[in-house]
Formats: sequence, structure tokens, C-alpha cells
Amino acid sequence: MRALLRWVRADLRAHRGQAALMVLVTAVIAVSLILANALLRDAANPWQRIFLQSRGAHVWIHVRSGADTAPLTRLDGVTGVAGPYSTASADLVRGAEKVSLELRAAGPQLPSVARPLVRSGRWLDPARSDGIVLESSLARAMRADVGGTVTVRARDGATRTMRVLGVADSADQGSYPDWTPGLGWVLPTALDRVEPDPAHIQQAIGLRLRDPGSADFTAQQAVTTLGSGQVTQVTTWQQVRSAMGQDNRLLGLLLGVFGLVALVAAALATAGAAGGRVLAQVRDIAMLKTVGFTPAQVVRLFLYEHTALALAGMALGAGAASLFGPLLPGALGEAMGVWQAEPARAGALAATGAGVVLSIALATALPAWRAGRIPAAPTVRADRPASGISRLARLALLLKLPPALALGSRAAFHRPLRAGLTVARLAIPIMMITVALGSWATLDGFQDHPRQLGLAASLTARPSGIDDAAARRLLTEQPAVAAAYPGAEIPALVPGETTTITLRALGTADHPYPFALAAGHLIRDEDEAVAGQGALNLMHAKVGEWVRVTAGGTPHILHIVGRDIEPDHNGEMLSVDLGALAGPGGTPKAQYYALVLRPGANPTAVRTDLLAASHGRLDVRPVANPAAQLGLVRVVVVGLVGVLTLIGLAELVTATASGLRDHVRDLGVLRAMGLTPRQVTAIIVTSTALLTTAAVLAGTGLGVLLSNRLINMEGQASGVGAGIARMPAPETLLMAGAVAVAVAACVSVVPATRATRARITAALSANRT
Repeated sequence: MRALLRWVRADLRAHRGQAALMVLVTAVIAVSLILANALLRDAANPWQRIFLQSRGAHVWIHVRSGADTAPLTRLDGVTGVAGPYSTASADLVRGAEKVSLELRAAGPQLPSVARPLVRSGRWLDPARSDGIVLESSLARAMRADVGGTVTVRARDGATRTMRVLGVADSADQGSYPDWTPGLGWVLPTALDRVEPDPAHIQQAIGLRLRDPGSADFTAQQAVTTLGSGQVTQVTTWQQVRSAMGQDNRLLGLLLGVFGLVALVAAALATAGAAGGRVLAQVRDIAMLKTVGFTPAQVVRLFLYEHTALALAGMALGAGAASLFGPLLPGALGEAMGVWQAEPARAGALAATGAGVVLSIALATALPAWRAGRIPAAPTVRADRPASGISRLARLALLLKLPPALALGSRAAFHRPLRAGLTVARLAIPIMMITVALGSWATLDGFQDHPRQLGLAASLTARPSGIDDAAARRLLTEQPAVAAAYPGAEIPALVPGETTTITLRALGTADHPYPFALAAGHLIRDEDEAVAGQGALNLMHAKVGEWVRVTAGGTPHILHIVGRDIEPDHNGEMLSVDLGALAGPGGTPKAQYYALVLRPGANPTAVRTDLLAASHGRLDVRPVANPAAQLGLVRVVVVGLVGVLTLIGLAELVTATASGLRDHVRDLGVLRAMGLTPRQVTAIIVTSTALLTTAAVLAGTGLGVLLSNRLINMEGQASGVGAGIARMPAPETLLMAGAVAVAVAACVSVVPATRATRARITAALSANRT
């Protein structure tokens, strides 16, 4: 064992740069996988942690005032009930900000089921009848602190000033603004003062189930028991969990996919490096056999060496993630902070480390086995005659290129199998870099071309204290507004009545809204609709089918004629013409107007002009762009490109060393024939550059195909829908390929220059084994 360790130490000293690079690559891969694990766990943990602590309800049902909810407590599988609570719709106003709010009446005692978790301040107090407790994400968005005041505006325009008593977490609904309206709790007397009209009061009841997997079935039973005309909204725990962790899940999947692919690429690079060392050290290994080393000991020697490098890299990566992970900005730092406090952290860290080390060890197994088969007295093989020249070399000769380029093209593919393996190992990181560039291009598409991704409107305007005709006139008179589309949104029960989606009426028959369609066609008749991918998933429907939804107690039979790219509400939107909601009283009143601006118009300036022109009677807000919430993805993409670049560099070092070893005698012959050291260096650089060029072509082509597929799959899984992927610009791909080839050439210059400085007699006396 002592002899093994001494040999390993000597080998590592002889290849310090390569060993350090392998440790660094392994460490960075370990950090990526640890961050991915933390993000994926945190994607579900915010909801799961709050749900467990609050004994949350698995199904929430909103019903009309006066409906008898007592039968719901007797449904099979129901183990607890929250409510029923009286609720009313209002607006929360603080300064210039105004958001939609659901006021929920609650008592001074916290309930046993779906108990809000007060994080700061205190719960409702009968001594403060004007008090309100805000859900934490809503409080953060409105910058409402405990002890401050907010204004609550009822549907009739009357306002009430309320004191913020506390801020609480809740698993009843997703985080604001991804989930609207926001949630606030008040005393029943306060709710009666804000909304005195009983016709505008609803009830919310939560059901806690013995089997969480039966949430859809229980929701259907509840709707059947109460009657679909009494139910206005149904929400299950799966919808809330998905909405809470969407952004973190995307980052986690991105890091996880790249980390795993990078691990495979690193394992292949390690296998190539180990194989190169075996070939370069045949005489040393034979000497070890001569002094008594067994084949098993030689195999263990290489396994110990590379496993030690993997362990060092894993330890370095785990330490860096633990120390600096919580300091990272945004979701990454928050997820790492939460993950480190979990009891399961040690097990996840051990599993990640075991996977990384085992992958590196398995990659080293084949080269180590080949080393064990080397005899104690290896025979010196005579140089084999040249196997002919490749087509590329023939082309170089036909074009009468300089001798260095012609000979370099021959050297690149002189050994087809080894060249193919080198190209494959280099193509993997290039492929994933192309995928990263595709992710970047997709984010740029969201920002630069929002209309193509379902964001035709830049602003929304809601009349407040102004009649509809006056609001429409103000909007149409604004020169920067190209079109104002009236819209309304109401919850609708999906077929099967297990949950609700948002039924959005937007545009009119004479003035249809320009939805961004990925399939089908736009709305032409009042019974036609376009749906987001999330809505299609919930309804188990496809484009071309007819569906029946119930909105406001009224059934609607709609023909889905298209699928639009829908970034709002996780894609759970079914869009129709405003006339489709027409009842006996005619076309419903618009709740808001979606404003499409003229090219070049500044949304901020238009918003300011509209607020001034309406004297504050129009609530004008910018349309949220998902790209604004995914800015951290760009940072992650840059980091992943750096990781993949390191892996590529490690493989380039191995490829250059192998090329020099294969052609050491050739270099001596070429110098003896009169080629200058500069020309010999050009041969080696050309060989490496050609291998890299082949890898760039293969990796870029596969990366473009994989990028579109992965991004569209993520879009489909998130509810936005496929069709959002954008291919990197051709000039970007060309520049990335040129940089890769240039870096490969630069990496090979140093060892090539050293090789050409060797004496001709030493090169000619070298034997290949």
C-alpha cells in the first residue's frame, strides 16, 4: 500500500495542472448538483412546510352566500373543515399602489385547520376592529409593515382605513402576484363595514382529507352535493403547490440537467485522461509489474488516484456550497439557507457525493483495467505503415494548402476511433453550451418580443370612479395607445367540476384580441375559445374539442379552436370573446382594458399620462413579464457555461497530449526533412483545431435540437405551453464556435511549442508501444 501511495503522489506531482483542473471541475459540478437539490426541494418546501405547520386544507371551495355547506363535513374522507368564512372582493390601496384583495372574515381565535401562521405582529383582536392581517407575499409586494395603515376600497368605491396588525403565511393559495387576488383576514364586523351588501358576500370552506390523492374526487363530490350553480371557485392543494414553487423549480431543473450532463462529460473526460496516462506510462507500469506489482494492484493504483481527485473535488464543492451558498442572491441563497437547516440535508449531500465519486471511479475503471493487462516486458511495436490519408487531407492537398495545414489535417484523423471519441467528448459540453445560449435567447425573446409570447398588451387600465364610456374615450384619445381591448375575468368550473380555471373574456367580435397562438386559429364566433396549456391539462382536452365550463352558475359550451402561449396563472386560462359572457342584460361590463401600445411607446410614460388625464380614476398597471422574475436564470446560465468550458479545456489538454504522444516520431522525421519548429507547431495546432471544429459542428447541431425540445417541454410542464423556445442567432452560434476553435488552438500552442524544441535525435529514437 505504501508503494501504491508513493507512486500516486509522484504521478500527481508530474501532472499537477491536469489534476488541479480535474479537482476544480468536480468541485463545480458538485456545487451545481447541490444547488439543484436545494432548489428542487425548496420548490415544494415553502408550501409543504406551511401546509404541515398550519394543518392546511386540501380543497378550498368558494360558494355563494346562503348556501348550506354543512353536508360537506359529512363527505367520505373529510377529516377536518376550515370555515365556512364570509369573503368579499375589494381593492387594497397603499399610496399609488392598488391590488385586488380577498377579505376573509375570521374570529379572534386561530382555527385548528388551515391556521394562518403569524410571522410578525399578532392575530386579529376584538379591541382593534379596524385591524387586518395580510398574507406575507402580499404584504411584501405592497411594502406594508406591521403597525402601518392601508386603505381598503369596496366595490361601491367607499374606502376604509385599516391598521396592519400582523403578517401571516398561508397554504390556502399561492404567492402574490402569481396568484391573485391577494388574501387578508379581518373580523366579521370589519367585513360588514367594508361590504354591507349581502349580495356581494361569498363563503369559503376548506376540507382537510384523509387521502390527499383524492382531492379531485372530493372536489367533484362537493360540487355535486352543493350544486354547480352555488359553487364559484374550487382550488386543490396540487394547484397551490405548483404555483408556489414554479420559479425555483425552473432553476432547479436547469441546474440539475446541466449538472448531470456536466458530470457525464467530466466522467468521459476523466476516462480519456486516464487512458492517455496509461498509454504514456506503459514503461513505468511494466517496471511496476517487474518489481512485483500484480494486475489487481495496478488497477487499484489508477482507481485510487482518480477517486482521490474526485473526493477532493467533492469536498471542495460541498464546502464552497455550504459556506457561500446562503450568500448567493435571490432564490439560490434562500433555498440554500432553508436546505441547510433541514435534517435530510446530510443524506442528500452524501447521496450527491457518492454519485459524483462513483461516476468518476466507473469512468476510470476501463483505463485501469487496460493498465492491469500491460505485460511486465512490453514488446516494442514497429511503426505501422501509414493507413492512407483522409478525405480532408486529400482536399487540403488538392487545394494546395501549406504543408503544415495538409499534414495537420492528416494527423487529426490518423486514428479514426480515437479521433471520434475525442470529438464526442468535446461535443457534449459544446452541445450544452448551445442549450444554455438557447435559454438566454428565449429570455431575450420574452423581453424584446413580448407579443410573440402572449404579452401583446403592455398595460391594463381599470376604471375606478369613472363610467365605462368615459374610460374608453380617455384610452382611445391617448396617441400612444394603438388599441384598448375590453376584458373581464371570472372563475369557471372545468368539466368534471374538480377545480376551477380563469375564464377570460377579452376583445370583441369586431375587435378581436391578438392572442399569440401556437396551434389553431383565433376566435371568430362567440362559442369559440382559445386555451392555455395549463387549462388544457386540467380539462384533459385538446384543440378542436368542445368543453363545458360553468362560470357564475351559468354553463358555457365552448369550442376550443386554438392554444395560445399563456404566461399568466400557470396557463390555466380559457379565453373567449366578451360577447360569450352576454346574458339577458346584454354584454357584460368590462372589468379592465388591455392596452396595446404603438411601436416605440414607453409604457411608463403612457401610464403617467393616463393617470394624469384621468385624475387618478383609472388604475393603470404594467403587465408583468415573466422574464423579470427569471433574471437569476441568466446568472445561472453564465455559471454553467463556465463549468462546461472547464470540462472542455480538460478534454483539450488530454487530446493535445495524446496527439503529441502519437506523433512524436513523426515530428522528428518532419524536422529532419526540413520543416521549421513553427511549421511543426502549426501541424499540431491544426490537428487540434480540426478536431474541435468537428465537435463544434456536431455539438451545435445537437444542441439546437435539444434546446428547443427541453425549453418547450419545460413550457408545457409549467402551463405556459410549447412554442416559447427561441433559437440563438446564427451569428451567436458562429461566434461561439469560433471562440471554441480559437481557445483549442491556443491551448495546444504551449505543449506543441515544447515538443518542437526537443532534439531531433531524441524524437527519432522514441518508440511507440
